[in-house]
Order: sequence, then C-alpha cells, then structure tokens
Amino acid sequence: MGNGIFGIGLSALNAAQRGLLVTGHNVSNAATPGYTRQQIVQSTNPAQGTSAGFIGQGAKVDTVSRSYNQFLTQQVTQAKTESAQLDTYLAQMQQIDKLLADPSGNLGLAPALQNFFGSVQDVATNPSDVPSRQSMLSGAEILVRRFQSLDSRLNEIQDGVNTQIKDSVSLINTLAAQIGKLNATISQAEGAARGQPANDLRDQRDELVGQLNQEIRTNVVQQGDGSYSILIGNGQPLLVGTQVFQLATAPSPTDARRIDVTYVADGGSTPIRESTLDGGKLGGLLQFRSESLDAARNGLGRVAIGLAGTFNEQHRLGQDLHGNLGGDFFTVPSPAVVASANNSGSAVIGAEITSFSALTTSDYRLQFDGATYSVTRMSNGAAQGAPQTFTTFPVTVDGVRLSLSSGTAAAGDEFLIRPTVNGAGQIGVAIQETSLIAAAAPIRTDAPLANTGTGRISAGTVNAPPADPNLQQPVTLTFTSATTFDVSGTGSGNPSGVAFTPGGTISYNGWTVQITGSPQPGDTFNIGPNTNGVGDNRNALLLGALQRNNTMAGGTINYQTAYGQMVSQMGNKTRELEVTSAAQTNLVSQTQVLQQSESGVNLDEEAANLLRYQQAYQAAGKIIQTASVMFDTLLEMSR
Repeated sequence: MGNGIFGIGLSALNAAQRGLLVTGHNVSNAATPGYTRQQIVQSTNPAQGTSAGFIGQGAKVDTVSRSYNQFLTQQVTQAKTESAQLDTYLAQMQQIDKLLADPSGNLGLAPALQNFFGSVQDVATNPSDVPSRQSMLSGAEILVRRFQSLDSRLNEIQDGVNTQIKDSVSLINTLAAQIGKLNATISQAEGAARGQPANDLRDQRDELVGQLNQEIRTNVVQQGDGSYSILIGNGQPLLVGTQVFQLATAPSPTDARRIDVTYVADGGSTPIRESTLDGGKLGGLLQFRSESLDAARNGLGRVAIGLAGTFNEQHRLGQDLHGNLGGDFFTVPSPAVVASANNSGSAVIGAEITSFSALTTSDYRLQFDGATYSVTRMSNGAAQGAPQTFTTFPVTVDGVRLSLSSGTAAAGDEFLIRPTVNGAGQIGVAIQETSLIAAAAPIRTDAPLANTGTGRISAGTVNAPPADPNLQQPVTLTFTSATTFDVSGTGSGNPSGVAFTPGGTISYNGWTVQITGSPQPGDTFNIGPNTNGVGDNRNALLLGALQRNNTMAGGTINYQTAYGQMVSQMGNKTRELEVTSAAQTNLVSQTQVLQQSESGVNLDEEAANLLRYQQAYQAAGKIIQTASVMFDTLLEMSR
C-alpha cells in the first residue's frame, strides 16, 4: 500500500515538475521570434486490477507539444510575403514618382520643356536677333541635359535593383541551406528521442521558412519523416530534405545591364521566367522592374525621340541665316536592337524610326522559327496580343522599320527591339551656331504690279517632309484663263493648262500656295527662294506651335501631355501601392493576432499555470508525506 502511494505521489511530483519546466520555458521565450507555446500532454498510468476494482497508479507525461496551427501559420506566412512584395515595390516606385513629379522643378522635365519652347517663341518674335537665337540653343541644351539627367537617375535605380536582386538571391540560398541543415538536425534529434517532437528546432525551422517567404513566395511540403521540401516558381525544388538547390543571377541574354534570376541544376543555369517569381522582396523588385521601371524609361524615351524627331522634321523645312535649308536641330537616338547571346545564326537586324507619331512605349521580341519571323509587342514583361508574322524584310511595326542588315538567321534566334529605351539618354543638340537655326520659310511669293486681275497669292507653306529637292527653285504660274494656268521653271514636268478654282490651293515642288480673287489671262505669280529672309519668322512660328500640336500617339497628344500621362501613370501606381500596402500591413497584423492568440505565449495564462503546477507539486509532496506517515505507523504496529 505504501509503495503504491509512494509511486502515485512520485508520478504526480514528476508531472508537476515537468509542467513547471515547460511553463518556465514558455515564460523565458515569450519574446523569442517564432517561438510557439508548449504544453505537456499527460495521461494516466495503467490501473492495477484488484478484487475491489481497478486502482489507479498515477500519471505520466507522454510528450511536450506545440500549440501549433498549420493553417494559421500559413496564413501569416502568405500575408507577410504579399506585404514584403508590396512594400518593396512601393519603396522603388516612390523614387520614380519623386523624380518625375519633382514639385521644385529641379528634376522634372516640364519646366525645361516650357523654357525651351519659350525661347523658340522669342526667336519667332525676333528672328534675326542673335541673343534670342543663343537663348534657344541654351534652352535646348538645358532640355537635353534634363532628359539625360532623368535617364541617368533611372539607370541608377536599375543598378540598385540589380544589386538588391543579387542580395535577395544570396539570402534565399543561405536560408534554404539553413533549413536543410535543420531538417537533418530535427530528424536526428527526434530519432534519438524515439519520435518525440523537437519543438524548439521545429520553431527555428518555421521561423526560417517565414524569413524565406519574406524574400520569395514558396510552397512548403512536409514529408513523412517530418522534413520540409520547398518549391518556388512553377514548382522548381529549392530544397528536398537535406538536398539544397541553388539560385543564381546572370546578365540577360538580350540586355547585359539586366539581371536575370537563374536556376542551377545539372551543371547549368536556366533563366526563370520573372512572372513566376512573385511574392517577397524578390518578387517586388522583379515586378517593379518589368511593370514600372521599363515603362518609365520607355515613356521618357518616347517623349525625347518624338520631340527630337518632329522638331527636326519641321526644322528641315525652314531656312537658316545662310539661305540654306535647315538641318537636324537635335540628334535622334536610334532604336536598340540586341541579339540574344544564345543565337546560333549570324543575322544582324537593323531598325529605324519611320513614324514618330506611331511610336509606343513597348519593347518588341523578334523570333525566327526557321521559316517565319514573328514580332511580339512586350509590355510589363509579357507578350501583348497576337504576334505579327512575316517571311521577308523589311517590315514596319508601330512606326519602326525592321530590316535584315546582314547575315542569316537560324531557327530559334531571338532579338529584343527597344525603340525608345535610349531616347532620353542619347538625345543631343545637333547644331552649335545660332546662324544655323532655320527660323525662316525657304520660299517667297510675289505678284507683279502689272497683273490686271484681282488675284492675290499667299506667302506659301512648305509641305510635310521630306523636303522636295526643287523646293527653292524659282517657279512662275502664268494664267492662260481665269480657270487655267501654266507652270514654268525648275520642277517635275512644268505642266500646262492646269485647272484652277478661285480660292483653291496649288501644290508643286514641295510647297503649297493659295490664290484668291480672280486672276486674268496673262497674270503671273512667282514662287522662289526666300533671298535675304533674315527677318522671316514663319518656320519659327511653326516650330513653336509644335509644343501644342498633337504629334504623338497617333496624333492624339502633344509632348507635354505624353510626359504628363507618364507622370500620372507613375503617380497613380504609387498611390495604388500605398493604399494596397497599408491594407496588407493591417491584414498581417490581424492574422498575427489571430495566430498568436492560439500559438503565442500569454504571460497571464503562464502565471496561472505556474500556480497550478506549484500547487500540484505541493499536493504530490503531501501524498508522499502521507505515505511516509502510514509506513511509520505500520512499523510501530509491528514492534
């Protein structure tokens, strides 16, 4: 009887002691990141059968369990990986938003654009004034430097993104290796403990998995032996048991300045499609780069190329102070065409802009399957719409003429075509002398006083580019009747008997004039070079009007609007991310509160447990004390 009571008391004493140990462990780790509250799991010892019935033999501690809810833990992990992606994306977007929409005017493009066209208007007001012309050149230089400064800053942001991508990939590999080591340690520890769970080690592993998901979204699969296998992307294994697979970074085959994430396997590296690497910091960086950074650079480049190209077209239709047709005012950057480093053919693809109005902000992927070429518009890193297919060059896509400059393409060859990416960085001012500004129109009209009719001829305008080679050649229109005239001079055919409608326009040699009134037979009208036209401002007025003319996006917007749309797009995206990121942060907090209510350490509850186990320990001691008294009584009775 005494031995039975001693045994029961001892089992109660041991159970209470282990309860106190676990409770103390909980209290000491209340602030430990990733720690899950533990508790002992008790059961009764097998009862002893007697003639009076089954007599209990006390309690035993079966195991120490974690208050672990896999579903809530996964919710917290997924919420955090979404939050990390949004926070990273937002931090990068705020750089672009502040850069493009600089309220001080020190960095934004709008003030420089306004200043340049203001100087063009000054030249239109004073076409022969050298200081006004010098101001126009200075304004152009300021505008060009502003474009280049913005592009340089975007390049710095891209370099920063590349560095962060490398750091993130390195951290992913490190965390995966640590989780793999813990898989082995947990397996070994639980094997030595005959299957008892290594709770603290499991907590450490779960904490590392949470940190890994801060970098990249993962799919965690628990194996039968309790180890974790971790998958990323489209199911590529990052960790299987203790076998760790590596990620790496490498320059993109079609853009050496762009870092790709690759998967290392079988002694080689394979690029992973960016769209599959979502979640976490890495996902935020990749999404920012493909959706916003590329769009900002291409959008800024389109404004630069559109401005330079259309300004040049009008400038070439004017006349400088030397009496020559105007040349290029700006240098227009050419489209970038990069052959993939994996190409096996020798083809060199050329690209030139044929329509500045048709330019978009997209990149294009040119592929050859051995028989057919296909051009696919790329936006946000993904193909947009059906590809345009063809078998022979040249071909024009969205204002860009593609040609086969040399060599031969092989099946599987690929080229990346970026029409506007270099626009802001490579734009320049092509002239340095004020006398080369073509402010005047290259033609002049007049009507002799000897004319007998009431016909009046307009000053004339130059037709759309390209300029006719005979533009400045003298031409005479001689009316043979009130409704017909002959053309004499240098031109393309010198027609006669040309029908005339009073008030109508006449086009020839690349110019257009209007004759109003009623010319009489024998009346003549002359169109020729604008000799000594230093005070002429007709072309300067047309150059200044380009600021308001819709010359971009198919003739629907002007330069300022195109830039404003880009700024608005970046601003709207930044605001969207601010709202979404704040909402996701709240969701993380709510999910963590829910998870901690079940798995976290509640110090009030642990204090109650300490009292409960303390009292149980004291009660167990009382049982042993009672058994001792009973044993002493038996000894006294036996004397």
